[in-house]
Amino acid sequence: MTTKQKVFELLSQNKGQVLSGEKLAGECGVSRAAIWKAVKAIREDGFLVEATNNNGYTLLENQTADILSKQVLEYTLGQTFPEYAQSHIEYFEVLDSTNTYAKKLLTQDTGKYHQAIIVAESQTAGRGRIGRSFESPAGTGVYFSIIITPKGGISQPAVITASSAVAVCRAIKKLYGVQPAIKWINDIYVENDGVLKKAAGILTEGITNFETGQIESAVIGIGVNISPSDKIKKSSAKDIAGFITKAPQIKDTLQQDEVPSRAKLIAEIAGQVFKILDQPLQDIIEEYKSLMFLIGQTLTVYPLIGDEKTAYEATAIDVDENAGLIVELKDGSKKTLNSGEVTLHRGPSTGSGTPV
Repeated sequence: MTTKQKVFELLSQNKGQVLSGEKLAGECGVSRAAIWKAVKAIREDGFLVEATNNNGYTLLENQTADILSKQVLEYTLGQTFPEYAQSHIEYFEVLDSTNTYAKKLLTQDTGKYHQAIIVAESQTAGRGRIGRSFESPAGTGVYFSIIITPKGGISQPAVITASSAVAVCRAIKKLYGVQPAIKWINDIYVENDGVLKKAAGILTEGITNFETGQIESAVIGIGVNISPSDKIKKSSAKDIAGFITKAPQIKDTLQQDEVPSRAKLIAEIAGQVFKILDQPLQDIIEEYKSLMFLIGQTLTVYPLIGDEKTAYEATAIDVDENAGLIVELKDGSKKTLNSGEVTLHRGPSTGSGTPV
């Protein structure tokens, strides 16, 4: 263990308390100058370490710095969900796509990366369903992918997406006091200026074993718009993009200095995803359905995305055990949608591109 690691361990074990440089030096078996260098390096990783007048140091109880780094992410996940503290985490300041990188990792060693988390400060080629692009500017949102490689493979990939959507909603509600709503199957909306707008999306991609035909792994790409950015305001998504911090509930829930760090949001979502995938499927589907805002609404259904000729009108009435959307047609017949796209029949389109 390096001096930096040892100092950080001692500070985190005594978070909020002052440890003298002399005590830290004695515990680590190094000089006080070496302790100062270690503290400097810890600060550069994004942690708030305060120096006191008597040459002591304390890791502040409230981590208000909104800095992303591998060290901050590992620490925050360990503090939030200790049971997942050993998860493999990688962080990049810039990446083309966290999903693309995660899939490359899986070509090296599928089993090694179960519950791995890949995070980017910004993406140059963020994407969603059928290759739709998504703006991923630095500092205003979170963009990350989670790798799942369960024993026995994955038999219901749509359920992975639905479960992840519920996990994201849980995390946003817990940290911000904002109640999101889900649009089948992979978009998450919050209220902005009296209108539901898309603030997050999920893109799940599977890795298939060509010999067995089984989906062995899933890469769950998640993107959340936290606050407005000039880049999004100038993009084609400006009219449908929503932001967590513009939700009206924020004013009644959080003070300005209480807004959660992005590292905390990533840790909370990842932990919720890991937990929810171990829960009974029926409970997940019931929660997913309760969060959907399309039930009872008249929709335009596109069996082939982008093909107006195949579109038809139907009413959303339920969600089945595989996260399929059950719709009722004008003649009273029913269909279960496991693919395709839906938009509200009247009013502005709710869209369905995902921010990853």
